Amino acid sequence: MTGANGEDDALARAPWIPGPREAADDHADLTGATGPADPPPVLSHTVLKSLLGAWALSACSAAETRAVEDHLTACAPCAEEALRLRDAVTLLHEDRDLDLDPLLRSRVLENCLGRRPARIPVPAWATPYDAETARLDALLRDIGESEWHAPVRLKWYEDDRPVRRKSTVAGVIGHLLAVDGLVSGALGLADPLGPDVPELTPTERTEALWEALDRPANRSLRAPWRDQSHALVRTVSFAGRGVSDLTVTYGDFALPLKDALLERAFECWLHADDIANAVAYPYDPPSGPHLHGMIDLAARLLPAAVAHRRRAGLAAPPRHLVAAGAPGRSLHLEVEGAGGGHWYVPLDSPAALGSPDHAVAQVAMDGVEFCQLIAGHISPQEAAAGQDGDREAIRDVLSAAASLSRL
Repeated sequence: MTGANGEDDALARAPWIPGPREAADDHADLTGATGPADPPPVLSHTVLKSLLGAWALSACSAAETRAVEDHLTACAPCAEEALRLRDAVTLLHEDRDLDLDPLLRSRVLENCLGRRPARIPVPAWATPYDAETARLDALLRDIGESEWHAPVRLKWYEDDRPVRRKSTVAGVIGHLLAVDGLVSGALGLADPLGPDVPELTPTERTEALWEALDRPANRSLRAPWRDQSHALVRTVSFAGRGVSDLTVTYGDFALPLKDALLERAFECWLHADDIANAVAYPYDPPSGPHLHGMIDLAARLLPAAVAHRRRAGLAAPPRHLVAAGAPGRSLHLEVEGAGGGHWYVPLDSPAALGSPDHAVAQVAMDGVEFCQLIAGHISPQEAAAGQDGDREAIRDVLSAAASLSRL
């Protein structure tokens, strides 16, 4: 094929690329320059190609810059290489570690694995935990010594009221280390609290680790937390399929391992956000697919949470009991934004099946806002952007969502 004027197609489709900065002639001799600029020197293709790196770094002379840019309008291969080099230059700034595109790591890994697939890949259900611990570790790498002692106010809901607890950045990492130890124990790995630890709730484990420290928590906790997270990901990657169904006990409830790691990814993100706020650092939510998995886990836990509150006299009694597995009265939970979707929460029994045909109420909210609710960072009264239908059902489900939170 040829272009409109008969040029070769590769030449016709060569993109025009402007210079990397407007002041490309900073090094030119402008004294007495009143007439038109001198024509660019005539350079060979090989020489021009060798100048692309210097051009991307704005290191060419004015004449060389004009010669390179004239060449780029006529040579498609060089134009494509110039685009790649100019994009690469933006990644050379050391002070932009966490301000890069949040999907960059995933794209780089995908490209690498596409060229040479991992011999032992990380299971898909473990990738949210792998990603969130890596993001938090990058944040911790960038903060200074004094910021490890910055105050962090932990928030959750307990007995239908907000609870607050003062800690520090280092204290939060100790909390994550202690609770992740529940997963370590289920996999037969070393427990950060030591051998022969009795069965404790997440809160009790955190208090035990904090009390065991011989001095206030500091940055020395980063290494054991990071090593433990790496060991968890490495172990589940080598363990095979059956490992996902192992039981992780949290004291008063239990989760299969694949859900436990998803729950730990959620906690890691929320506490990383707490830390980022404490040290005034920008921090984005998880990627859409990972956020969707976290929301889905919470939605699956809601029926049991409603039933638990009902037994404690904190939720309305059931209205229409149905056989296990049969569709029953439901609330339509519509979560908007990245990671969103539609869930139907059974209201009268956790064994019933949520059904759009039996929906008696609807709640709509943003995905991050819903996660803030189940983390206990906002109250049920503040949460729902849109509500319609049975007010009692809406109150019960939103309160049950807040009750999923804990230290």
